[in-house]
Amino acid sequence: MESESESGAAADTPLETLSFHGDEEIIEVVELDPGPPDPDDLAQEMEDVDFEEEEEEEGNEEGWVLEPQEGVVGSMEGPDDSEVTFALHSASVFCVSLDPKTNTLAVTGGEDDKAFVWRLSDGELLFECAGHKDSVTCAGFSHDSTLVATGDMSGLLKVWQVDTKEEVWSFEAGDLEWMEWHPRAPVLLAGTADGNTWMWKVPNGDCKTFQGPNCPATCGRVLPDGKRAVVGYEDGTIRIWDLKQGNAIYVLKGTEGHQGPLTCVATNQDGSLILTGSVDCQAKLVSATTGKVVGVFRPETVASQPNLGEGEESESNSVESLGFCSVMPLAAVGYLDGTLAIYDLSTQTLRHQCQHQSGIVQLLWEAGTAVVYTCSLDGIVRLWDARTGRLLTDYRGHTAEILDFALSKDASLVVTTSGDHKAKVFCVQRPDR
Repeated sequence: MESESESGAAADTPLETLSFHGDEEIIEVVELDPGPPDPDDLAQEMEDVDFEEEEEEEGNEEGWVLEPQEGVVGSMEGPDDSEVTFALHSASVFCVSLDPKTNTLAVTGGEDDKAFVWRLSDGELLFECAGHKDSVTCAGFSHDSTLVATGDMSGLLKVWQVDTKEEVWSFEAGDLEWMEWHPRAPVLLAGTADGNTWMWKVPNGDCKTFQGPNCPATCGRVLPDGKRAVVGYEDGTIRIWDLKQGNAIYVLKGTEGHQGPLTCVATNQDGSLILTGSVDCQAKLVSATTGKVVGVFRPETVASQPNLGEGEESESNSVESLGFCSVMPLAAVGYLDGTLAIYDLSTQTLRHQCQHQSGIVQLLWEAGTAVVYTCSLDGIVRLWDARTGRLLTDYRGHTAEILDFALSKDASLVVTTSGDHKAKVFCVQRPDR
């Protein structure tokens, strides 16, 4: 464990206003803020959504001829379970995010250097987030849905005001690895390939940088209290940053860190636990209070091969996505080899292992239930009951791998993006609701 002095402090830009002192201090606002909008109104918001089954016509109007995708298991031609198809991208669609306040809008970014804000109910375009000159890999709405941010691989970030559709802020950082809005304030964070984590007030642009090691900051997440952020790095280290003071509270490295680049990080609902994933095939459970590793999860296929050479497991497998269940002491870990592992946190044992035919790209837990959603390289969304390990249902419609997906707060909609140049909206229907 590194001390605070060893880990280094944040380096502010020359602007005197960047110290975040005074009445505008973000963290004080966070403490007084009652929290994010209550999602209980969401069901009523979604009652009036009228889906129109026009995806085939939209696709034909675009005039695309979809080529077979390399490296995808099996044929993905077949039924289309989606209700709406958004078809304005002309290349792979890398990212999607839903507006958190109403869950009626989506923003998508793609390999065509474009990002669009569009309506979930009918796929109608609201506006294009123009001006990117590289693949748009990050996109998201602010906590109150008033702002939308997009970021491309070169490090150009842009923010638009949703109601006026006007660009209100832009910044050029280093090559972009990840981007995330603060959960309670108009503050944007991003990690770049030079090891820095950036934090900006938007739109006034006040900025702080949190200097990590001299390697990419590959993933990051603001903790639910809004005062700290956990960032993972390519060298396997993990840092928990104090966003107000600008210092690293804890640094996990060596045996406490990972033996390969971090790929993903998640926190539980109250922010007491952090889960980190890496190409070393390990998921580490970390106490956010003490900075100590309190559990390590490994896939059984790797653990049962003690003679596996160093680094060999990372060539064929890695942790791609992970997350905590909000109603049971369960964690889900998705692996590149297609394994979905459900772990019991109280006993730190493997509870279920659910196999996919191809690699898992991302997983999401449904709020308030023990249902976990996965999307994978075979172009299919699957719903799993984590209590039993049983597959509940799946949704098909893409003709290439799914690259990202988002879930509405009431779990009535799944929005996916794919290498087939499309984003799709699926209406989730389950007999137990």
